[in-house]
Amino acid sequence: MLSHFPELLTFHSSVSSVSLPRRLVGARIPVHFRALTVLRVGPGLVESSNDAIDGADSSSEPTSSFAGVNLVETVDTKASKLRIDAWISSRIRGISRARVQSSIRAGLVTVNGRVIDKVSHGVRAGDEINCTISELQPLRAEPEDIPLDIVFEDKHVLVVNKPAHMVVHPAPGNACGTLVNAILHHCSIPTVAFSERELLSEVEDASDSDDESSTLAAYQNSMQGGGSNSYASSVRPGIVHRLDKGTSGLLVVAKNEHSHAHLSKQFKLHTIQRVYISLTCGVPSLLLGRVEVPIGRDVKNRVRMAAIPGPTNTGQARYAASRYKVIEVLAGGSAALVEWRLETGRTHQIRAHAKHIGIPLLGDEVYGGTRGMILSLLQPRFPHSSQGKLSQLVSGLERPCLHALALGFEHPQTGKNTHFSCQPPEDFAEVLSQLRALGSDKPLPRK
Repeated sequence: MLSHFPELLTFHSSVSSVSLPRRLVGARIPVHFRALTVLRVGPGLVESSNDAIDGADSSSEPTSSFAGVNLVETVDTKASKLRIDAWISSRIRGISRARVQSSIRAGLVTVNGRVIDKVSHGVRAGDEINCTISELQPLRAEPEDIPLDIVFEDKHVLVVNKPAHMVVHPAPGNACGTLVNAILHHCSIPTVAFSERELLSEVEDASDSDDESSTLAAYQNSMQGGGSNSYASSVRPGIVHRLDKGTSGLLVVAKNEHSHAHLSKQFKLHTIQRVYISLTCGVPSLLLGRVEVPIGRDVKNRVRMAAIPGPTNTGQARYAASRYKVIEVLAGGSAALVEWRLETGRTHQIRAHAKHIGIPLLGDEVYGGTRGMILSLLQPRFPHSSQGKLSQLVSGLERPCLHALALGFEHPQTGKNTHFSCQPPEDFAEVLSQLRALGSDKPLPRK
């Protein structure tokens, strides 16, 4: 089945360590408040209609509901261009980006007096922002007749090949069109009401994560927030791990309580075998290695995670470890085909670790694999007559080039070790083919 990637299915027990330099991470303390109704921010001025602002008291608990909060602020002249959802999230402490996005889509945000309903709208220095946070609204996971690429299915588990750009389960801003909506239709699981309050309090950016433990807790808690034990028991047998929205590939779904508990335990013990492949900007200094660096929320940009060297007991980061191997050096060293094997499953783990060792994924605008970087690496390799083809290649990168290639686990009913694999989709394969045309070198196997 994996005619082009046969070597990717052999686990390498011997790996070398990666030299990981420390980085200094700066933090900017955002506005913090409790029962704030109106929040106005200006140079040296913070006002509230009820004087309930708790300025910079980092020990205080953030408010549990932001409904009706109004932020009026001029973008700092020192700020670089940012998405409006990310900028607003950075100014209201404790709020999730998904909650901000739902407020934007509801038409409750203006820039210089003009209503903005696009969450990716870029803000610039001097822009006057007025944002009112929307009321909490219940979400419902409705069955939807969405085609599924089913790799394996029996009475106990379902293994699917998730396409890129599909969100795994509903969250504020992504209430439909998700993998869960498709599974509800395919497996005839009863419709479920989600508590948006629970979703927002338990997990941020729920549409874009690959953290099996936080996912399970958030999913179960969201079911309980619906107020019905029957709902909780009917949907809990399902999603036990996630893939990023832009990541394609294999994902296992439990179809009953026993399978859910069994698979969840395997994820907790890190005995699930997961193999990913990626296309990276550049080649790592060591062709084979292990990245063991904690991952936590990036204090400079809440949209992304960051590899944070140091102890994990500070509450800022969680232990994370990834093994990688360069399968193929492409385009004269401008790119590489890299295999990843996860020992843990933190949010954006591969993307954050890849950035940390200097090889961000192609097409990953959030973690440094920008179109500009790709062009700077590849332009010297393309002849002048092919620059148009290069521009077409780069402009076609609409997601991080990351694919969940193989998945192995102990079947919850039979106890047998089961393994599945699926080829990368057409968009990934096309980019790989064009990079190979610029040069391909397969490193010698490690003895």
